[in-house]
Amino acid sequence: MGKTFRKPEALADVPTHYCPGCTHGVIHRLVAEVIDELGIRGRTVGIAPVGCAVLCYNYFTFDFQESAHGRAPAMATGMKRVRPDLVVFTYQGDGDLASIGMAEIIHAANRGERFTTIFVNNAVYGMTGGQMAPTTMPDQRTTTSPFGRNVDEVGMPIKVAELLAALQTPAYITRQAAIKPKYIVKAKKAIKRAFTYQLERRCYSFVEVVSTCPTNWGLTPVEAVKWAEEQMLPYYQLGDLKTPE
Repeated sequence: MGKTFRKPEALADVPTHYCPGCTHGVIHRLVAEVIDELGIRGRTVGIAPVGCAVLCYNYFTFDFQESAHGRAPAMATGMKRVRPDLVVFTYQGDGDLASIGMAEIIHAANRGERFTTIFVNNAVYGMTGGQMAPTTMPDQRTTTSPFGRNVDEVGMPIKVAELLAALQTPAYITRQAAIKPKYIVKAKKAIKRAFTYQLERRCYSFVEVVSTCPTNWGLTPVEAVKWAEEQMLPYYQLGDLKTPE
């Protein structure tokens, strides 16, 4: 009897360092499955961020580069321009991309650089101790907002996908989620679509994925999924915001 479910070739057979219930592992698998299905593992290069996924180069079986904090789009830009035959993607969290790297991602998208960004939004700084992020929800408690995010003082959470979709240049902007199977299936389709547009040399592509962080949210993995669905998805609405068609 043949196997119906197996590890993608693009995914290394090693344990990850992620906390229980973290969906980085799910998103890693989706990326690996798409790369296998498209047959592009031999010419794919990922750019790792500074954050929870800083070690993600250990978990894939293709080339990776490590960027300075927030500078993954700059590295991807240089790599794609020098080697347009490569398939290049950045893998970034909300602290890396939406805080210190905000200018980088906006200008890369506005230039229409033909690489792909996988943006993991878990509404908190994960690796550095659970501080408030640009994407932290109103009244959400973090280590630097123990009484909850005060929007009168720090503003509303930044909707990065909507921000980039308002630019004239980038052509594929979408937000998906990795918290339940029904969302994960759609997330994989979006990631595959993003890579396909890059292979066709059509446009910059940006896939935001709503994720969980049970450790820094102070919740169990099951509670974290429920919280993300009830608190994040009404604000970070899922779906395509911009397509090249």
